[in-house]
Amino acid sequence: MSASVAVYRNIYTEDRFKQAYGSDDSTSGSLRLRDKLAGRCRCSRQTCLHLLRERVPIFNWLPRYRLKKWILGDTIGGLTVGILHIPQGMAFALLTSVAPIFGLYTSFFPVVLYMVFGTGRHVSTGTFAVVSLMTGSVVEQLVPTPLEMNSSSSEAADFEAQRIGVASAVALLSGIIMLCMFGLQLGFLSTYLSEPIVKAFTSAAAFHVTISQLQSMLGLRLPRHTGSFSLFKTLASVMENLPHTNTAELLISLVCLAVLVPVKEINMRYRQRLCTPIPVEILTVIIATGVAYASSLDSTYNIEIVGHIPAGFPGPRMPALHTFPDIAGDTVAITFVGYAVSVSLAMIYADKHGYSIHPNQELLAHGISNTVSSFFTCFPSSATLATTNILESAGGYTQLSGLFTSLVVLVVLLLIGPLFYFLPKAVLACINVTSLRQMFLQFQELPELWRISRIDFMVWVVTWLSVVVLNVDVGLAIGVVFSMMTVICRTQRAGCSVLGRASNTEIYRPLENHSKCYEVPGVKILTYNGPIYYGNRSFFREEMSRLLGLTPERIRSREKARKAMEKREREAIVSTVVQLLKSLNERKTSESNVQAVLIDCSSVTFVDVAGARLFTQMCTECQKVGVYVYLANCNESVLKILTSSGLMTYMNPQHIFVTVHDAVMYIQQQKEKPPENTTTVWV
Repeated sequence: MSASVAVYRNIYTEDRFKQAYGSDDSTSGSLRLRDKLAGRCRCSRQTCLHLLRERVPIFNWLPRYRLKKWILGDTIGGLTVGILHIPQGMAFALLTSVAPIFGLYTSFFPVVLYMVFGTGRHVSTGTFAVVSLMTGSVVEQLVPTPLEMNSSSSEAADFEAQRIGVASAVALLSGIIMLCMFGLQLGFLSTYLSEPIVKAFTSAAAFHVTISQLQSMLGLRLPRHTGSFSLFKTLASVMENLPHTNTAELLISLVCLAVLVPVKEINMRYRQRLCTPIPVEILTVIIATGVAYASSLDSTYNIEIVGHIPAGFPGPRMPALHTFPDIAGDTVAITFVGYAVSVSLAMIYADKHGYSIHPNQELLAHGISNTVSSFFTCFPSSATLATTNILESAGGYTQLSGLFTSLVVLVVLLLIGPLFYFLPKAVLACINVTSLRQMFLQFQELPELWRISRIDFMVWVVTWLSVVVLNVDVGLAIGVVFSMMTVICRTQRAGCSVLGRASNTEIYRPLENHSKCYEVPGVKILTYNGPIYYGNRSFFREEMSRLLGLTPERIRSREKARKAMEKREREAIVSTVVQLLKSLNERKTSESNVQAVLIDCSSVTFVDVAGARLFTQMCTECQKVGVYVYLANCNESVLKILTSSGLMTYMNPQHIFVTVHDAVMYIQQQKEKPPENTTTVWV
């Protein structure tokens, strides 16, 4: 069943439409500004409560907490994630080149703070492999590992203090940057890290993490390489030292991988059937610690163990503030990566469960988390892929799950931590590698990405290769720049099309894709699918000139003909004028039937000063050859800039219409009117 639509109304120019349906912009604008200023400056109890709930979200969601419905899921999810935080926190501390105890601290303080200030209900914060790897590169650059050092001496304690001081300074500076971004409301900057960039970056960083853990899995004592080509340098160093592999640590690694990989696969495949995921990481840690203690593996086979883990709560300690100038550049990259991953994860689960997050509030939450926790010997934290996925699949509903997560870590810190003294570091390295499963699986999305968008596919590949070949921070910068260049190139080379009308409708579509549409006689309707600014003004001009045939030779010949006609009119040589007009009309018929140019601006999102001047220039050139210019579907900002640039001095304001069809109807009505005393020459 088909339905027909018939609409009868007047032809609307922009001026007529504003007079009929618009409002007084100056009055309403001043009133709106006054109301906004008054609203921002008003201080009342209600305003303070609203600000408190907005900036400290726990006061917003906690009073509405559904205890009977949500508490069980939050408890199970929080405890499950807390158990996972213990081995992962210690493992990711090795990536950061600090002692494992600092990974446990980083798994506690940021979790509590995000529960208070964060808006993501299913986000689990703490240690993240990519952020830890980037922080570890900074630590290794400023405090490199000495070739020989007695692990029981005071020199080793000073060395660890220097390293955690640098890592804490990175966390502090990262938090300060986020707080400054929050003050400037720069939450939108995370959008510059597109989904292909984030996925390619994390996937490539997973290779860096895996290669960096090979030496711990093989029992090799090698210096950590940083800078460009660090992945290949590390791999070459490992290959050269393969003969020195510690057989005991190799066997431990193989056994751990043989246990961790299949159980993690079971957790992933049967997560809908399992009440909670099997805590294989903590079980592996407990069993490996017991075996190492019972067999004295550290003294018998010279395996590397975690060593002393102090019990108790860490006291406040000032980060190494003097390193700020040296770590500033790397910290900016760490900040953007951590924030982009955190916001991306929060948005994914917010969309899945039907609630919204606030990017600027997320800046505040992660900024406070990193700033405060840095004074308790923590390195940078962010949302984590694995624990967030487990929290959601285990039934977590709200941020309250973070309370149970932090309680598990707190118990380990106060009571159980020293029991992990004999834990082999090879076990933590295996946990690091197996936690990257989701990042490696992102390769499976490449065929679909190729099918959907070749440009996004290229962004993915360029980012991945840059991160793998060069370095994590440099590769990320190259990926962002390349992605932005693709956007700029697409706006520079936006398509310009000729529109045709569907028979007996007011619908206009590009003729290249709709062969049954037809051009309106005497009217060339053009549309440009992009902004018009200094970067693409020359391309826009070339396309318009090509479609209209506005060559310099034609403009000059038409101008000469016009001047000759005007001169002869002044001399009152009527017969010559008639003859000239006839010849011009004959040339018009042979060359072109275009009498008017109508530009559909519906896809023109913005125009800058250079674009507005180009409109003026094209308008004068069209007038020289006797072609009138009309505009349609201009948005308010484009129309304002065109008007302010002086276009209306070269163009009739009544030639700007609300829709394309309004303009076409007006042009056709003008053609049907009797000719007036005018010197316009139609071409």
